[in-house]
Amino acid sequence: MVDLDAKGTQAKFAQLVGITQPAVSGLIARGVLVANDNIGNWLLSYCGNLRGTAAGRLGTSDLDLTEERARLAAAQADKLELELAVTRAELAPVATIESVLVRAGGKVGAILDAVPQTLKRRLPHLTSSDLEQIQTEIAKARNAVAGLSLEDIEEDDSEEVD
Repeated sequence: MVDLDAKGTQAKFAQLVGITQPAVSGLIARGVLVANDNIGNWLLSYCGNLRGTAAGRLGTSDLDLTEERARLAAAQADKLELELAVTRAELAPVATIESVLVRAGGKVGAILDAVPQTLKRRLPHLTSSDLEQIQTEIAKARNAVAGLSLEDIEEDDSEEVD
């Protein structure tokens, strides 16, 4: 019978739990076991360390399994949210959005191109100079839109916030 209140040697504790004396020394160095403590406390600490390691709360490597599991769960949740947003038609592929914008831009451009001729028919008193000024303004608008990029839109958004 082992006296749990007695102070034992590293070798005796190693024999009791089935490990080597250098392993016990390593447990003391890592702070799992307290040097010169009794066998009962060593046994409690050793078993607690084993349970923690088995549950993934403690590890011998640099990986924190609990943290890694939480990170994986968060990534899986993000993936499911994106899939749900696509299912609800809240998100669309970039290629689809680009195609829609190109078609919309083409239709708006055709309407803008027809504006000077429509105004000329409906408002005969407009001079050639007036119509040229209208065409110039339409050309400015078309050029501004044609040269837009995502960065320009993001800059405009940040300026509005400021």
